[in-house]
Amino acid sequence: MNLDQYLPVLLFILVGAAIGVVPLLLGYVLGPNRPDPAKNSPYECGFEAFEDARMKFDVRYYLVAILFILFDLEIAFLFPWAVSLQEVGMTGFVAVLIFLAILIVGFAYEWKKGALNWE
Repeated sequence: MNLDQYLPVLLFILVGAAIGVVPLLLGYVLGPNRPDPAKNSPYECGFEAFEDARMKFDVRYYLVAILFILFDLEIAFLFPWAVSLQEVGMTGFVAVLIFLAILIVGFAYEWKKGALNWE
């Protein structure tokens, strides 16, 4: 096995790491450091926080967030299909119709269960 074949991969990793780390280091070293009480205070919508930052959220908040991400990602699968509609033909069209039917059934189920209601 010839290790010279791995040199481009190693260089790619090193350059990628340098592009990610060097700006951070430059900002830390060269950036201004002038702390004041206003800059170090916790910020919440322009006024002082009136509750603890570690307060518990209702689980419905997380449920709605997860459902949004789930349906958003499923809709994102439609973009490649729309771009390649001419190449996939009728088979791809039927496959996407099945995909959308499953998506609509899942959405109707969540709606019927009340997971999308915000009380």
